[in-house]
Amino acid sequence: MAHLEAALITHSQRVCRLYKHAFRNVESWYIHRHLVRYQGALLRARFEEHQSVADMRKAKQLLLAGEEELFLTQHPQPKKFAYSEGGSAYMRDVVCPDYVLDWWHPDERAVYPDYFARREERKKEYVEYYEKKYGKTPDTESH
Repeated sequence: MAHLEAALITHSQRVCRLYKHAFRNVESWYIHRHLVRYQGALLRARFEEHQSVADMRKAKQLLLAGEEELFLTQHPQPKKFAYSEGGSAYMRDVVCPDYVLDWWHPDERAVYPDYFARREERKKEYVEYYEKKYGKTPDTESH
């Protein structure tokens, strides 16, 4: 699904994003670190070559040409960080919600009596805080 931009992006922000995406593309194409650094230095030199362009029409043309070149040379299977979206370990460790502890059997709770005593106190404190801030919820009769 396409991402809709909520705010305007300046030319310099687009250039910075292009550089970052281009460098990540270089990292995807080259495995060895010394080659990544060399190609990254060449990429940086290409960006710095046009750093002082004052004409915004020329700068925009360069930006569009760079974005098109990035699109044409993008890696078919880009490198992703393991815990980022699309990575191999994304959502691997599912965080269990707190209310699941309410479902524990009393024998399981007996193993950690201090923890559950403190938890019950904190639940009461939270209910008091909620009722103080938002008021009590009206009791409705169930059918």
